[in-house]
Amino acid sequence: MTGGELQTVGTDHCPFPFDGSKPLIYERQPFVRAGKELGKGDFTKTPNGAPGLQDRMPILWTYGVVSGRFTPNRLVELCCTNPAKIFGLYPRKGTIAVGSEADLAIWDLRLKKTMGVATSHQRTDYNLYEGMEVIGWPEKVFSRGRLLVDGDQWHGKLGTGDFAVSYL
Repeated sequence: MTGGELQTVGTDHCPFPFDGSKPLIYERQPFVRAGKELGKGDFTKTPNGAPGLQDRMPILWTYGVVSGRFTPNRLVELCCTNPAKIFGLYPRKGTIAVGSEADLAIWDLRLKKTMGVATSHQRTDYNLYEGMEVIGWPEKVFSRGRLLVDGDQWHGKLGTGDFAVSYL
């Protein structure tokens, strides 16, 4: 790429399990959701999409930044700043500035992890990147200044999200 072709990188994040007949343990609770088995016999009934929200940034860091395809600033632009601008949320989101919401990720640039269901918190029974090694992982994640993730510990609370509507 010569630059500028890519404007954003996102994920549809549809974490339907392959086998929704088997309960998953998620946040220490059994969880059951119909999955890809709905398409057995008729593929048009298969839930579309794949899990990817948790994997997107480590994959992009490893195969974008570490490999030299783009800079850390370009990664932030693709995943944070540009989407916020496109959806009318900038400067509330997508930047670190006075008056912005303090959505931050503290990144360990050298931490190596192997992607897979064992390291996933995506409420599904598979991972598209199973077995791939990545370099770089979020250590702490803040939303509106509140600590949500600290290492492998989740500190978020159900119902504290904010559904932001943009009027373009």
